[in-house]
Amino acid sequence: MLAMVFAFLVFRYQGSQRGLEFLTGYLIELSLSVDNLFVFILIFSFFKVPSKYQHRVLFWGVLGALIMRLTMIFVGAALLNRFGWIIYIFGGFLVYTGIKMFKQEDSEIHPEDNPVVKLVTRFLPITDRYESKHFFTKLNGKRAGTLLLLVLVVVEVTDLIFAVDSIPAIFAVTTNTFIVYTSNVFAILGLRSMYFLLAGVIDKFHYLRVGLAIVLTFIGLKMLVVAVGIHIPIWASLVFVAVVLIGAVAASLVFSKDTEPEIHVDLPPDFDLPLSEESPELPENSDEIASTEFSDQHEDEPLESRK
Repeated sequence: MLAMVFAFLVFRYQGSQRGLEFLTGYLIELSLSVDNLFVFILIFSFFKVPSKYQHRVLFWGVLGALIMRLTMIFVGAALLNRFGWIIYIFGGFLVYTGIKMFKQEDSEIHPEDNPVVKLVTRFLPITDRYESKHFFTKLNGKRAGTLLLLVLVVVEVTDLIFAVDSIPAIFAVTTNTFIVYTSNVFAILGLRSMYFLLAGVIDKFHYLRVGLAIVLTFIGLKMLVVAVGIHIPIWASLVFVAVVLIGAVAASLVFSKDTEPEIHVDLPPDFDLPLSEESPELPENSDEIASTEFSDQHEDEPLESRK
């Protein structure tokens, strides 16, 4: 809703061209953010993150993503202004990524093999359990990170990897730094809300990744064909992206598959929409019950046994 209000202001004060650039960029970034959700579900499932702490990880993850993407956008814009030919490298990379996504099977994560995770655990002791909602605790009298901090690190690194795809994609639409960053900001801000609304049903959109692959390939080709004098107008890009994404969602619903959800998600207090109409009402003390059950089952469980 806020993104649409902002889009109206862009149309009103900066003209239709900038307005279309923002809408197209926002739609591309938002759709690519949905792909993040698949991986976030796997991360939370791998580490068995209590559902009441997931929104805390996402909150701080969003703040970190805003800072990292701001840096990447300014660096990318500076490179494009100085070396215009880099746009073709971006285009080729997006085409490669899109084709690779066509062939990609279900995602698997191996945080224990992540070099950043190894670096963090090398210099900062990490406990093998959750300490309520805290990221830090005391271990033998010394400051140490909790398992929740390790999850946050993995989420941040994952977003950084996804940004490598999404930042070049928006540069195919516009090189205006203001439009590039604001479209990213609104897409990222919507990511936390989308997670809690879609985490229980996102596995039903099994054709969405195909749609994203088509979008990435199209955006990459849009960058490359500029070399031969072909310029695809912004409105055509917006229509194409919207049609592909709507078609992917519709195909997923029409040709549905029987799938089981990967992880259970409880909405935080600031979300009042159920995951589905059939969601049962939770008792008033559900948080305490969930906390007790998790504590009994996993409090003393080492990280190695959570794989």
